[in-house]
Amino acid sequence: MKPNILFILIDDLGAVDLGCCGSTFYETPCLDKMAAEGIRFTDAYAAAPVCSPTRASLLSGKYPARVGITQWIGGHGVGRLCDVPYFHRLMPSEYALPRALNEKGGYQTWHVGKWHLGDGLSAPERHGFDVNIGGCEWGSPRHGYFSPYRMPHLEDGPEGEYLTDRLTDEAIRLIKRRDAERPFFLHLSHYAVHTPIQAPETLVEKYRRKAAKLGLDRQSAIVEGENFPFLNKRSERVQRRILQSDPTYAAMVENLDTNIGRLLDALQTEGILENTLVIFTSDNGGLSTAEGSPTCNAPFAEGKGWMYEGGNREPLIIRGPGVAFPGSTSPSVVTSPDFYPTLLAVAGVAPLPEQHPDGKSFLEALGGAPTERGPVYWHYPHYSNQGGTPGCAVRDGEWKLIHFFEDGHNELYHLSEDPGEEQDVSAAHPGIVQRLWEGLEEWRVEVGGLVPAVNWQWDSAKAD
Repeated sequence: MKPNILFILIDDLGAVDLGCCGSTFYETPCLDKMAAEGIRFTDAYAAAPVCSPTRASLLSGKYPARVGITQWIGGHGVGRLCDVPYFHRLMPSEYALPRALNEKGGYQTWHVGKWHLGDGLSAPERHGFDVNIGGCEWGSPRHGYFSPYRMPHLEDGPEGEYLTDRLTDEAIRLIKRRDAERPFFLHLSHYAVHTPIQAPETLVEKYRRKAAKLGLDRQSAIVEGENFPFLNKRSERVQRRILQSDPTYAAMVENLDTNIGRLLDALQTEGILENTLVIFTSDNGGLSTAEGSPTCNAPFAEGKGWMYEGGNREPLIIRGPGVAFPGSTSPSVVTSPDFYPTLLAVAGVAPLPEQHPDGKSFLEALGGAPTERGPVYWHYPHYSNQGGTPGCAVRDGEWKLIHFFEDGHNELYHLSEDPGEEQDVSAAHPGIVQRLWEGLEEWRVEVGGLVPAVNWQWDSAKAD
């Protein structure tokens, strides 16, 4: 029997938001246990520092620039540079991963939760999902996490029902009602822990008490920074969180963890846990510089919306068939398009190299073998709501180069020695800068990444 695949995608969860990843404030016993029973990747990345591009990359096997979705759908910003156009939906021409698993692997395919890749011809059902629960063009719960949700493709629950609980209920219901003769691919895409930051009050109170006990409520958690670099927020300042202490966000994380535990328990009750590959990851870094700045990604720099490690590095935990050494960690570099060929291999489906030209299978890493995928690239030619400016980047081995489009400067970091990207060593290594920059530019042209033009009205706009 082919293995089932449960892909759990979290929204805005930071690289150190789990106990097993280093958090000492948030409590995640279920995910810590999953890591102890599986493998945790220490150098896993989202393909973009915001959600829609990463989600498109996961489903298409391509870098966001090649797909044409480089910004969160609906996002727009103008500063010293103009914005660049992007697709506002995952094009129907993409042969998405669920379609491949369904048509070539015989999988039942279910989507539960956030979609944010368009509606109509670009809805989950049009990309190979047999079932869609809660997936629409929304990027967050517009009416909050407590019912009534007033959300397309999801009936309201009892007043006060919590959305993360409800989506987990729906996922468990699908598992229990499955066709036992066929494997399933369940794409559970929680809206948590995206804003609005809301959680059940009893859990919030637990973390208020914990913060007080640890003295965190008496420490300054937010440092005010520079003005935002684009027009519609130019009068506001970046708000950097420097420690994890927000009780409501902590409660959201614990509730999410509890629901992952419920899912694993359901698989165990159904007798299929050991034949189910469970993957847990996030779509971009933790929100740490704006919109309430609910978490901190230290030791990694910045967070969601930025090209630094805090914006793109993610938790990645995998348990189930093929994991040879439970409780291990892997330094293998993994990025979003790599899931497409990896899951095809898990399902016994032949590679589709024309569909996933940017993805590299990391199946061997599950068995403990070191893998070297080659350089990883990012292209985010937009201003982010969180303060990041347009740029692109490459990681090759332990070296990472970031190119900033506003003024054309490059920054170089050696990640094993400086994971926090505190020391730009570009001046000391001009040869490495040149090599990485030439490779990055060659890649950008090959995938069709657009470069923003100068906004000649910026100075006069700032004076208004």
